[in-house]
Amino acid sequence: MGLVVMDRFLELFSINEPIVQAPIGSMATIELVKAVARGGGLGSLACTWMDFATIKRAIATLHSAQVPYFLNFVMHFQRSDFREIFDLGVKAVQFSWGCDPDLVSEAKSRGIKVGIQIGHPAAVASALASGCDFIIVQGCEAGGHVQSTRPLSLLLPTVIAQAGPTPVVAAGGIASPAQARAAVTRGASGIMMGTRFLASNESCAHALYKKALCSANASDTVFTNCFDEGWPHAMHRVLRNSTLERWEAAGCPQSSRRPGEHDIILDHANGQQSRRYADIPPCDTDTGQVMEACLYSGTGIDDIEDIVGAARIVERMSAALRSF
Repeated sequence: MGLVVMDRFLELFSINEPIVQAPIGSMATIELVKAVARGGGLGSLACTWMDFATIKRAIATLHSAQVPYFLNFVMHFQRSDFREIFDLGVKAVQFSWGCDPDLVSEAKSRGIKVGIQIGHPAAVASALASGCDFIIVQGCEAGGHVQSTRPLSLLLPTVIAQAGPTPVVAAGGIASPAQARAAVTRGASGIMMGTRFLASNESCAHALYKKALCSANASDTVFTNCFDEGWPHAMHRVLRNSTLERWEAAGCPQSSRRPGEHDIILDHANGQQSRRYADIPPCDTDTGQVMEACLYSGTGIDDIEDIVGAARIVERMSAALRSF
């Protein structure tokens, strides 16, 4: 069943390698998506916080490049223009932090492939009932905002058993060929990586941020709700830094009582600014106290030692899977 379901996932997107680039919020770029495709994998763009015009331009560019991709939307943040987005010729979408059966049905009625990200086995049934084409199971080792409180190794077998012929993509703490092979050996149809692609030439993460990802290790990551300005109460995994340590030393106080919470630490190229506890990571055009900002990272950073092109990352991972 395992190889058959993997083949089904590859056929869904006409890709050669079962390697998926996680949306990684504002750090993903069109160039990153195209580079992942050059390596034979599947790229994605986080569109939750993009306006319609920006999404329209991105879709047009990706269609012109003729590369496989999907658009990610976080269901915690509702928007009213899904139908207009679907009408732009989108090939695939992926929903996380919730599942709206009517929205899935609307997408599929237009021939759009749909993926649902889950963080608990109890969510499998509703994902399958919605008619999704694939499932992404995210373990608590993942960087960024994390749906799960369980490790991937415990979640994956249970989800695969329930999913049957529906492809399951494993996510959370995967950054090495050995980890990729382990997930596929357990029955995953593919693997999704976020932090590994953050540390690529094509991501727009700040250079200091990328350097930190290459020098830190898993014990430097923290599962917390420290950086929740913009998304209150949502758990996330980040690199430990001075902001987090000051907050912990103060007893992890809630908003309005956190040390330095009104400090402006990032200036963005568009003229906007970010405060200390904002959920916005630093991009390559930001200035300010970069390393005091929210630095998302998964536990897989033990295996990130260099910043290379995304196509090369896909090739490294794929090489470990070809003999499977």
